[in-house]
Amino acid sequence: MHKTIAYQGVQGAYSEQACRNAYGTYETIACDTFQEAMWMVERGDADLAMIPLENSTAGRVEEIYRLIPQMALHVIAEHFEPIVHCLLVLPEVKFEELKTVASHPQALAQCHNNILSLGLKAEAKLDTAGAAKELAASKERHKAAIASKLAADIYGLEILKENFEDIHGNTTRFFILSAEKTVPPHEPSKKYITSLVFQVQNIPSALYKVLGGFASNGINLLKIESYMGTQMLPGSQFHVDIDGHIDSDILRIALKEVSFFAEDVRILGVYESHRGHEVEYVI
Repeated sequence: MHKTIAYQGVQGAYSEQACRNAYGTYETIACDTFQEAMWMVERGDADLAMIPLENSTAGRVEEIYRLIPQMALHVIAEHFEPIVHCLLVLPEVKFEELKTVASHPQALAQCHNNILSLGLKAEAKLDTAGAAKELAASKERHKAAIASKLAADIYGLEILKENFEDIHGNTTRFFILSAEKTVPPHEPSKKYITSLVFQVQNIPSALYKVLGGFASNGINLLKIESYMGTQMLPGSQFHVDIDGHIDSDILRIALKEVSFFAEDVRILGVYESHRGHEVEYVI
């Protein structure tokens, strides 16, 4: 029986491309929402979920930070996926035939200068792969879409121009979520990340004192995000990615100090860092 990985979007989405690149032997499952993808894993209908956390151009995915404190899943890995936009058209269509181009607003913004240079009218759609799917069904030769090479393959479209984005190097960071808690053994030669969420006590300098527990022990914080929870809580909530393994001596000491000033400290996951891996921007 094939293992499965769920993602948000229609077939050909960049999230599916990430699934195929990171878990090539897994069967992908398209979901309408991020929450549905997470629920599939919680119910046991999928083994993993590929969830985008942040993008180097567009910033963080706000909805994910609202869902993370509610989920019963564990982060078992991170994955960085290069986003390479392609200008897709129906078979044998030429540049001079085009009048409009459709895609997600972020993709349109990232290809703005190239769109202007071709004199095309931009049309916003819910997602990139959905725009490709709609183009394939329309059979209208004056229309184009901006999406992935995977979307072109799935919907029988041609790539009129690859690397259509104005600035190369756009990357999305994903969390891979599992219902099973998996902590890799600590090997000093490897780089790890420990992700956690916590709420600070409603007292003066609470966050300063929490961060002091990391600073005094020489712990490097890779990321810190603040957000409001689902309830009107007296303190603020934070998501932190820590450079280190939870089983290292210094991180154990730091977390003990943190617990004096933080409440509801929850470890989301411990996993190997993907940041040292070379990311290739090819299609």
